[in-house]
Amino acid sequence: MNGGPGAGRGASGRAGHPGTPRDTRAGVLVLGGSGFVGREVCALLAARGERVLSVARGAQDGLPDGVPALRLDLGSDGAGLALARLLDAERPHTVVNCVGSIWGRTDAEMAPAIVAPTERLLAALGRAAVRPRLVHLGSVLEYGPVPHGGTARGPARPDTAYGRAKLAATEAVLAAREAGAVDALVLRVANVAGPGTPAVSLLGQVAARLAAGADAAPGDNGPVTVELSPLRAHRDYVDVRDVADAVVRATDPDVPATGAVVDIGLGEAVPVRELVDLLVAVSGVPARIVERGAPGPDDWMRVDPGPARDLLGWRPRHTLADAVRAYWEAYRDEARRAGAVPA
Repeated sequence: MNGGPGAGRGASGRAGHPGTPRDTRAGVLVLGGSGFVGREVCALLAARGERVLSVARGAQDGLPDGVPALRLDLGSDGAGLALARLLDAERPHTVVNCVGSIWGRTDAEMAPAIVAPTERLLAALGRAAVRPRLVHLGSVLEYGPVPHGGTARGPARPDTAYGRAKLAATEAVLAAREAGAVDALVLRVANVAGPGTPAVSLLGQVAARLAAGADAAPGDNGPVTVELSPLRAHRDYVDVRDVADAVVRATDPDVPATGAVVDIGLGEAVPVRELVDLLVAVSGVPARIVERGAPGPDDWMRVDPGPARDLLGWRPRHTLADAVRAYWEAYRDEARRAGAVPA
């Protein structure tokens, strides 16, 4: 793909001319660029020669070298006007909306954290003089329950606060596109794993217990006991690096996917217990998994990656084992740098 979508473009998508001052404006604004998925998106865009600006509400540690960061809370009053001014100053060809993580929020906090920022983004895009493409990251939880053995498809009937908030944000984006106010497409992302997986996730909690066991005193060499709620669910997991690749492909103005809702996943429903067993295996830490409590429903989720292949030319390159292995290696490296475990 000659360096990937956007490689070598200026802020307006045009290549520069020899002898002219270098345009330092961003080609892509990544909202939520400090998050789990946003960091990978920023890194891949930068690696492919794109000028990227990461925008987030808090500190932005872990961004790749050369990716500038700007602090802006889209959940605050006045953020829409500030973002419109930023758009006119930077004149990006694409805005990627990674705002709206599920982690660490109550049900009551979902709509203010997910819907309101998207509405402010759409208002800013309507107010700005530029008209960038919008790549909006949705969630497969917008679909709601999927019959065991089935594949997620509309109509969407979410049964969680997070799913309802993400669907409301997606519908706002699609309505703005239908009204001709924005050039947009939505990527509905399956469960994400890989380097940078949040500590509050299932993988994060198991990794912390395994790491503690791996660094136990030499005489305490019995298996680590990891207690979890019953693991009955089957989920479609996708590597965060593959998600970033799908996003980068969607930023390409030659991709005729505007107005589409495209699912991003492996197309496989994997038992969640298998995810945990994979992490134990790659860690090399002897462990005993104990499931306690009343069994919950056997949730099932699988998406069809065919449209992503057809519209974006996207195929996942990493297996679930790749994602878990990369996560554990990154987790251990970060713990060593922080001095939490011996080098």
